[in-house]
Amino acid sequence: MNKTGLASSNSELDFKEIISTYLKKWKWFALGAFIAVILAHIYLRYAVPEYMASAKIQILEESGATSELSVLEDLNIFSGGKTKIDDEIDILNARSNYINLVKELKLNVRYFVTGNIKSKELYGEDQYPFNLSFIAPDSLANKLEHEFFVDVISESNFGYSVEEDDAIDRYTFGSKLETEIGDIILTPNDILEKYIGQRIHVVVSPIYMVADRYREAMLITAADSKFSNIIDISLTDRVQKRAIDIINALVEINNVNAVRDKKEVADRTTKFINDRIGEIYNSLSSADETAENFKSSRGITDLGSQANVTFEQSTIGEQQLQDASIQLNIANSMKDLIADQEGYDIIPTNVGISDPSITNAASQYNELVAQRKRLLESSNEKNPVIVKLDQQLEILKRGMQSSLNNVTNNLNLEVNSLSKQLSQINSRIYAAPGNERALRDITRKQQTTESLYLYLLQKREESQITFASASPKSKIVDSAYGSFQPVSPKSKLVYLASLILGLIIPFSIIYLKELLDDKVHNKLDLEKNAGDIPVIVEVPRLGRKDDRLVTKQDRSVLAESLRILRTNLNYIQRSHKSTPNNIIFITSSVPGEGKTFISSNLAAIYANTGKKVLLIGADIRNPKLYDFFTTDDMIQTDKMKPKRSTKDGLTEYLVNSNLNVQDITIPAQVNENSIDIIFSGKIPPNPTELLMNDRMGELFKKVSELYDYVIVDTAPLMVVTDTLLISEYASQILYVVKAGGTEKKVLNFPVKLKAEGKLKGLSFVVNNVKQSNLGYGGKYGYGYGKSVKKWWKFA
Repeated sequence: MNKTGLASSNSELDFKEIISTYLKKWKWFALGAFIAVILAHIYLRYAVPEYMASAKIQILEESGATSELSVLEDLNIFSGGKTKIDDEIDILNARSNYINLVKELKLNVRYFVTGNIKSKELYGEDQYPFNLSFIAPDSLANKLEHEFFVDVISESNFGYSVEEDDAIDRYTFGSKLETEIGDIILTPNDILEKYIGQRIHVVVSPIYMVADRYREAMLITAADSKFSNIIDISLTDRVQKRAIDIINALVEINNVNAVRDKKEVADRTTKFINDRIGEIYNSLSSADETAENFKSSRGITDLGSQANVTFEQSTIGEQQLQDASIQLNIANSMKDLIADQEGYDIIPTNVGISDPSITNAASQYNELVAQRKRLLESSNEKNPVIVKLDQQLEILKRGMQSSLNNVTNNLNLEVNSLSKQLSQINSRIYAAPGNERALRDITRKQQTTESLYLYLLQKREESQITFASASPKSKIVDSAYGSFQPVSPKSKLVYLASLILGLIIPFSIIYLKELLDDKVHNKLDLEKNAGDIPVIVEVPRLGRKDDRLVTKQDRSVLAESLRILRTNLNYIQRSHKSTPNNIIFITSSVPGEGKTFISSNLAAIYANTGKKVLLIGADIRNPKLYDFFTTDDMIQTDKMKPKRSTKDGLTEYLVNSNLNVQDITIPAQVNENSIDIIFSGKIPPNPTELLMNDRMGELFKKVSELYDYVIVDTAPLMVVTDTLLISEYASQILYVVKAGGTEKKVLNFPVKLKAEGKLKGLSFVVNNVKQSNLGYGGKYGYGYGKSVKKWWKFA
């Protein structure tokens, strides 16, 4: 239970430490968020907004044109899952439609009013200051790509330049202008006056490129319902009115194409009927002339009513034979037309064939031919969609041919049967005079031809009515309309994204810095890597104006931390009864970590209590005590000697056996504190051998008896072995670690030395700790009793 609680506490502590790491950097987060919001505001201020336009159309069903393949289409046999709405979307989105609308709306020429930061685009004849006309043919002008600048000088003059910074050439509106794309003419509009003094940027793009761009931007989708005939159309553009015009033009062009296709079918049917009428009219005239000549040559006026019953039967049989012959004639003509057709072309419909399957198949065939023709305008015959249409057309053509063969076979059987019946009836009439029989034959032919003639005239009128009443295939449910607010950029989303980015960037930097950071920053960091070696104090980082040595009544954070160090050392000394117990070594891993700073201030803080303190500079390779104690601090006992240059130090003591401790000791008055100092002396050529001298042990034995505390500033451990050579004389060793400078892996070195028994009484001191990092994670720090003015008080 206790272990679980302890683990939970550690996890909570780690989590709080992580949060604290970022909270201490709250100013960077605030700065990042502020800069991000400012940049978002600038972006929104100068970004070009985009608007969306939408429309809905309904695809109308063809009345009376139920296809014989509808059942198969429902089963997705031919379309592979593709519905009629999908075909209509493909047709609506055909490239040729966009090319036509670009030409119609003149979208390949764009006008911009240049500004200091961004340009304003103009759209619409009521906004264009002038119109651009090309002298080159349309086939060439449609492929041009060029841009230039026009400075409107007056209502009659303008300046022309290709580059924005080029010198302008002066021209008159209406005059021919030679450019890289050929000769052009600029003609002013009525609103030119409002643009005087402004620069117009004109961009000319190839029509096909503009068409492809809008084709990619246009979104055409079917309604959610599977059985719905509704199509949604939407477009996003920088100019809302242009988006609306493009959608309306696309729908209009698609409807015009549909009407044109229907009229083309009606024209083809009318032409077929007119050709047949011409042939039948000649036959009818010939029959009428034969009857007239026959009666004139025989002197016949009226043969009377003979054998009425026989004639009635004959009339009925002749009528039936006549109807069958008409159907057979039309079916043969239709069959010959389809058989002689090369490729796929529109065939006549509604020509009088009584079989509804043929009529429906012809309507379906013409509809597919129209779709194929429209798709070929922007594609080729190898397109999968066209290949699929060709397959469907072949199926329909074979179906119609098969149906026509069946119809003609049936009609031939019916005609033969009726002819036999009529022959039997006529056998009784042959008994009548030959004149009547010959006249009857002539009259029958005349009536048959006349009936077919009148029938075709009726069908021609019906075809003309179809031509006149051709209607578009789609109905506009909602005309194109624009959004009230721009769809891009969205200010709230931009501000939110910028704010998040402004927080993520400092978070990422701090995270990466912490991730890559291998330095010790405070006591908590050091304790995680120090093992069982105690960390007895944190020493704060000093400011530029702070004193490096504490005074007697000092209440600064530095002084308080040194008092804590003094207390902890006294506790450790009481717990260890070794003799001597008052020699404290100060060392570090490398130079520059603050061991001399700690040594000097520890000596001063012990002196504050009235203790007799000796400070020894044992770093004879690189002495630093001279930087902390100037000659003005020294009390000279022999005024005949120079203050520093001739005073012997530790090096001279170890070399010269005639010197004693008093000869190398310098009393100093530092900030009202009395301290004795033994400087390192001259730098010797053999420091290692010199420290191994027996006089070193004698020195420590003597000074430990003369002084309450002996503070020894030694050499760095990782650089030289000097400190290890004399470590046996120390009762306590303070290992100084510099916050933000000492790497965590370096701590393995002193930990290993202690484990090997080479360093006794080892403790760590963290130097140069930031104020925010003092204590555990910066939560607890020094400075008790010190009044701090709250930040909001400065406001």
